[in-house]
Amino acid sequence: MYSAISFDSYSLPCFNELYGLFYPDGKKIIPSMIGELLTPLGLAYLICDDGTWCKQGRRVILCTESFTLEDVNLLVDVLNNKFHLKCYKNNRGTGGARIIIPSYSVSILQTLLASHMPSMMKHKIGL
Repeated sequence: MYSAISFDSYSLPCFNELYGLFYPDGKKIIPSMIGELLTPLGLAYLICDDGTWCKQGRRVILCTESFTLEDVNLLVDVLNNKFHLKCYKNNRGTGGARIIIPSYSVSILQTLLASHMPSMMKHKIGL
């Protein structure tokens, strides 16, 4: 007979502040100060998690449908202004939107993120 083994999760108190910024009232959002928070490493994590490489269009797609259109617009503005990309949003029939990083911005993205992404995830930026 097998006995149940309990594993506890540990969290660091330093993450509580970030949790409060990204999950007020328990719902995930893009905080208004994302431009100050987002670094190339953070963008690499975002793409590793919610990004996909579209081989046919040679572009990166961020699956951001769970955010409001206002949040997606904010993130597009930050990506364009802070990282000099030329992203745009693609409205989905479901009411959400995805962020498209078009082929003409991919080389900028690759240069910015190549050193931050694990080798097994570099395919998500076309490398």
